[in-house]
Amino acid sequence: MSSATATTNRFNIWVSAMRPRTLPLAIASIIMGTGLAAADGSFDWLVALLCVLTAILLQILSNLANDYGDSLHGADHAERQGPKRAVQSGHVSPAAMRRAIGLAALLSVVSGLALLWLAFGAGAFSSTVIFIVLGAAAIGAAITYTAGKMPYGYAGFGDLAVLIFFGWVGVIGSYFVQTGRFTPSLLLPATACGLLAVAVLNVNNIRDMDSDRLAGKRSLPVRLGLRRARRYHWALLVSATLLAAVYCLIHFTSLWQFLFLLATPALYRNGAAISRTDALPTLNPWLKQMSLAALLFVILFSAGQILAAVL
Repeated sequence: MSSATATTNRFNIWVSAMRPRTLPLAIASIIMGTGLAAADGSFDWLVALLCVLTAILLQILSNLANDYGDSLHGADHAERQGPKRAVQSGHVSPAAMRRAIGLAALLSVVSGLALLWLAFGAGAFSSTVIFIVLGAAAIGAAITYTAGKMPYGYAGFGDLAVLIFFGWVGVIGSYFVQTGRFTPSLLLPATACGLLAVAVLNVNNIRDMDSDRLAGKRSLPVRLGLRRARRYHWALLVSATLLAAVYCLIHFTSLWQFLFLLATPALYRNGAAISRTDALPTLNPWLKQMSLAALLFVILFSAGQILAAVL
């Protein structure tokens, strides 16, 4: 094998470990927060861009730590139905993955601090400190989901972490750094966004139920069982739709605000597929479809708020 081919293969291995297919979902909360800010007349493209960059870096950090942690704790064994991880397959050594995790964490810190400096400057000390704490919590959550001595993902708390960081922190945070404002009603679309991200995780965890059970990973589907995990999935989809609708009713100015309802058939298709599929390994296409449906929902919601404000 030539050196050029070896370099290309190594590059592809690292790109695969970063799991680029998860990155669009990582910025969904930024899209929603930015859309709400733009609808309020406070869009800042450079701040929004740094929000996107920081979210992507944190997601890459989480993916690398997940690769390392699952291999370390045994969830990436031969029976696992998802894509093989870099460490488990032997393509990347644990030491190399730890270095990559450290680099991703460092880049996340640099991007986050640049975002705070641009958004608040040197004067807004209290806001800066709050976001530094939130950023540190996000980095810690990304690393300890499956890595460390007590990974919370193995105890079934992954859903809560996704709701917090892919919903509340992502949406409200990206809105606040552009507007400098917060209103309690923002919790409605932020929670809706977070619940859709949880639904993506739920499809993943339902698919991996059998292998997770063997590895001692007590995800919510493992704890609930398949039938209740399916009901939980429907609850996530329905609750997200209702919360977004309630926000639009509270702030109603135009029917454009309900543009997100065009995404509900895609959510229904996903819920129906999860309910009827007994062969769990075949859920891979529906994991991708759920991610795209969530992203479509968020884009349409954000576009609807902006159109209602300008038309």
